[in-house]
Amino acid sequence: MPAEPPLSRLDLNLLIALDALLAERSVTRAAQRLQLSQPALSASLARLRTHFGDPILARRGNEYDLTPLAVRLSEQTSTALEMARRIFDSQTEWDPQTSTREFSVYGSDYGFATIGRRVSRLASERAPSVKFRFLLHSPQIIESADERLRSTDALLIPHGFVSDLPHMTLAKDHWVVIAATSNDAIGDELTMDDIIHSPWVFTYQSRTAYTSASRQLQELGVEPHVEAVVESFLSLGPFVAGTRRLAMVQAGLSDLVVGMGGVRVLEPPFEATPLTNALWWHPVHTHDPEHVWMRELFAEAAAS
Repeated sequence: MPAEPPLSRLDLNLLIALDALLAERSVTRAAQRLQLSQPALSASLARLRTHFGDPILARRGNEYDLTPLAVRLSEQTSTALEMARRIFDSQTEWDPQTSTREFSVYGSDYGFATIGRRVSRLASERAPSVKFRFLLHSPQIIESADERLRSTDALLIPHGFVSDLPHMTLAKDHWVVIAATSNDAIGDELTMDDIIHSPWVFTYQSRTAYTSASRQLQELGVEPHVEAVVESFLSLGPFVAGTRRLAMVQAGLSDLVVGMGGVRVLEPPFEATPLTNALWWHPVHTHDPEHVWMRELFAEAAAS
């Protein structure tokens, strides 16, 4: 087996060029993004093609497509570049008052609109130049959480979807049902007949993406008639308002949903499984003082 080339022989600037080329799929646009001349980036592309033995960008008419190898490289490249940035941004002593660190956190709009917004406010008071980037998760991200969290600071999601990673339990919540204020078929108290015969709006309805409440309905023998599926909890209100539909939303989010108008909150006619929110991260971050500070913010925000 041939020995790997020493890292000292590799030009790590090519990693930056590769990341831009993969993102832009154009030498011209990548050069503009990096504020380089087009001949300079063309030279980098030539070196990358020689190194990988692959064209990286394949011409199709007036456009370029990524080769199969380039598609595989795209996610690895961004991860490697982010890790390199973090290494060189590290400081012996970290002062949140002067830091310009950016923390990236995956989650849902529910997590961001409740705990996330409190974290952001606390950070702005104590570390004015620190920034949080809140990124919406997807089923693919949750399925590959172990790998994704190497280059992302945390995943904000309830227990039940991720395991075998360090985590911190934050706060409990429970499910409520929303119905349109104009829906006169629903009384002051919701019944199981209402649950069975009403149309529904669900969030994340797939084999790997679901809520504990929707899964519980099926376990109770109820197969709801689902008229719409949205990947946003805050969107549930507008999809229910003015209709006969029902939807289940976290109690912590219900005030925001009701504030949009046209819906009211009801307790479910069964004991819905409570939510236990948690913050998950990769073990490589556990002893990072900056990451410890971030986790303390989440703990404080959840406690409030």
